[in-house]
Amino acid sequence: MAVTEPILKDAQDRMDKAEAALQRELGNIRAGRANASLLSRISADYYGTMTPLNQMAAITIPEPRVLMVTPFDKSALKEIEKAILSSDLGISPANDGSAIRLVIPQLTEERRKELAKDVKAEGERGKVAVRNVRRDAMEALKRAHKDGQFTDDQLHELEEEAQKLTNQAGKNMDSIVADKEKEILEG
Repeated sequence: MAVTEPILKDAQDRMDKAEAALQRELGNIRAGRANASLLSRISADYYGTMTPLNQMAAITIPEPRVLMVTPFDKSALKEIEKAILSSDLGISPANDGSAIRLVIPQLTEERRKELAKDVKAEGERGKVAVRNVRRDAMEALKRAHKDGQFTDDQLHELEEEAQKLTNQAGKNMDSIVADKEKEILEG
């Protein structure tokens, strides 16, 4: 039975990664509030090298709907501003000479509903990933059983354990999605 533990451990690790990926994706969905992760995919030219904003500036949230980007090197201010403008963020930066302010616009009710649908779709993609992990684990368990590594009863117990892992990961994802939907709809 010691051979099967790595199968379930691998399944658990992969399910945890699917949850983390869902949280990352949902963090990129703008909810009408300032969130530093909105800038996580933006890089600016810094002395000829594309550098992520969080490595070249302090990103703070002085107000609920304002992001402030303060470069460590003031000479990079123009490049940071250019990178934000050319990104898909859709927010115009306000440069005051020492920092850049990004005011997150209030979302319309219609846009909130669209975003809530996007959140549900991301959640469903995450659940599909978890079910794929379960399928892979079940196949690995059945192969190990076929090779005579454990009995029918042990196979049944391990399949139940794999299903419990799947159910827990599904509940975790539902919770993550519900929290993000609440954040968006209450804005």
